[in-house]
Amino acid sequence: MNNVFYFLKKSVLICLFSIIFLPLSAQRNNIIPPPPFIKTVVLKPLDPEVYAPIVKLGEKLILSFDDINAGENIYSYRIEHCDYNWQISNLSSTEYMTGFATDRIRNYQNSFNTLQYYTHYKLSIPNKNNKIKISGNYLISVLDDFGNVLFTRRFIMYQPKVNVGVTAHRSTDAATINEKHSIQFVINHQNLFLNDPYQEIKVDVYQNNDWNSVIKNVKPKYVRGSQLLYNYVDGLSYWAGNEYLYFDTKEIRSATNNIFRTRRDNIFNTYLYMDEARGNRPYSFYPDVNGNFVLRTLDAQDVSLEGDYSFVHFSLQYKDNLDNDEIYVYGNFNDWQITEENRMFYNEKSGLYESTMLFKQGFFNYTYVAVNKDFRINPYKVEGSFYQTENNYSVIVYYRKFGDRYDQVIGHGSANSKKLLN
Repeated sequence: MNNVFYFLKKSVLICLFSIIFLPLSAQRNNIIPPPPFIKTVVLKPLDPEVYAPIVKLGEKLILSFDDINAGENIYSYRIEHCDYNWQISNLSSTEYMTGFATDRIRNYQNSFNTLQYYTHYKLSIPNKNNKIKISGNYLISVLDDFGNVLFTRRFIMYQPKVNVGVTAHRSTDAATINEKHSIQFVINHQNLFLNDPYQEIKVDVYQNNDWNSVIKNVKPKYVRGSQLLYNYVDGLSYWAGNEYLYFDTKEIRSATNNIFRTRRDNIFNTYLYMDEARGNRPYSFYPDVNGNFVLRTLDAQDVSLEGDYSFVHFSLQYKDNLDNDEIYVYGNFNDWQITEENRMFYNEKSGLYESTMLFKQGFFNYTYVAVNKDFRINPYKVEGSFYQTENNYSVIVYYRKFGDRYDQVIGHGSANSKKLLN
């Protein structure tokens, strides 16, 4: 993998917030994508219906991945505490956890009955060798036998010291009423005394738990007793985007919905039907999981060890790329990252943008995004934006009083745009 770009939106202008595109972030310095032989990295809670690595302090996260070199390599991991901006904090490991901050990954097994051989690794956080003591942003790094970082993942642990009520609204701006969602929320802090909420409290907002969608450091519009009110009218807004596309390879040998052909070579190949850019087409409802994925197979019982891999072939008809932006297949299948692997290339012979990637069996959401020459991602140029789109919006509350050495995470709230309030 070559140059990797990570995009993070911060738009603050006299308390007015609006996502237009997602610019390159310095945060990428800490975020390392996996090498080509590491596939299907998953970091999520135990709840099968929750996809984001955001849990209460003390609850478990599961990290798993496959090494398609299948060499039973010895890998270890390192957990580091980060500040509000996802930079490694100045805390020593003993201040934020008990046990070992770095340890081996002991749970690994080889696949069986698969064309693509791999070794499957699995780790729970916390475990018997370590326990995280304080809330905050965290970075987990997976290391090879020489101590080199193979890849990193972010996660958040919070303590619910405040209550967060979030609502999603249709934009009231006539120019974007059919394209945007506006987010409002209230933080109730009856049990937490704040000297200066404008300095002590920071809030991040995410769309569909996409790290790149973050709007950072949102300040309250009003302070009323033990409430912080973030009720900007169209001030905190997102392009609603479009429903995610999907494919399902649970029956890897058969063509099913959105798959027109399969072929077995050394491993399986899955050819999707051609997608057409939807930006100029009417909205159409697709049930989705907001860019996420679920590993599953009908061919075996344990998808972690018996799920096979296939090369999935994408093709996109998009004739309106007048700015010659780069087009990428986008979703949580690779932690919302923009890499050479998910970049599409224009095929002059077919007149289509095309890409091929290796996926484990399962149900996967994806969409198409454009990235310009300044490395800014546009989430709606190819697929359009429609207020009817169902999105999930999450609010993360950080607290750091004067004199503290780290940022606590003290609240988490969410709302879904299925229930727009206007």
